[in-house]
Amino acid sequence: MSEPAEALRRPAAPRETVRANRSWWDDEAAGYYQEHGAFLGDADLVWGPEGLREADARLLGDLAGRRVLEIGAGAGQGSRWVRLQGAKVVASDLSAGMIRQGGAVNDGLAPDHRAPFVQCDGRELPFAAGSFDVIFTAYGVIPFVADPAVVLEEAARVLRPGGRFVFSTTHPIRWAFRDDPGPGGLTATYSYFDRTPYVEQDSDRLATYVEHHRTMGELVRQITDAGLRLVDLIEPEWPDGHEQTWGGWSPLRGRLIPGTAIFVCSLTPDGAA
Repeated sequence: MSEPAEALRRPAAPRETVRANRSWWDDEAAGYYQEHGAFLGDADLVWGPEGLREADARLLGDLAGRRVLEIGAGAGQGSRWVRLQGAKVVASDLSAGMIRQGGAVNDGLAPDHRAPFVQCDGRELPFAAGSFDVIFTAYGVIPFVADPAVVLEEAARVLRPGGRFVFSTTHPIRWAFRDDPGPGGLTATYSYFDRTPYVEQDSDRLATYVEHHRTMGELVRQITDAGLRLVDLIEPEWPDGHEQTWGGWSPLRGRLIPGTAIFVCSLTPDGAA
């Protein structure tokens, strides 16, 4: 994909956001896999650029025999890992390009390592109420929608009572800093309370990529408003020996500023917080 004509902070409505991000991920799927595939693994669940893996964190609980849904699954790396733990898993993503990339990865693996895919918007899940024991997303959906409360409500709807929903996203404090892995990214430049989205747009001012910001308090309130209970909040530290830079994430910044927030939630038995 060519460079955007402009990157700025401006409003972006839900429909514009969906259109832009579906197109961006369709175009970038193969390149994204080529750039980050080795770090993510073909059958592994990595919660963020810090490298925290579910094999170590165990945030999803016991997966054997569980019905599991991944939203914003990308090429399905996390879903394949979940399947290898004995779960019945479905990988879903908005992007047809990402699903094609996931299918290409599946083709190179043994049948019991593959993940089945469904294309859908995380804001409109095509599943019946109470269909899943566990739902998760690692940097999928939540940063890329204008209305994350709708995603949380949908997750709660298709989750069984007592089920678990775990999602990771850009740590809200990172929005106060430039997306710069070097010293330029260590000075707060923007207001943490400014919710204006980050938008890349073309010469016709049509959005080609959008990310949205919510404060920590807003995300917690949206979790509880959806009928979910916040069980834990993980802010992974940058580990010693991890020297890989990923966009604005780097050892320099990661040892000073949290980059990822992981929200571990459960659906209360009566569906109310």
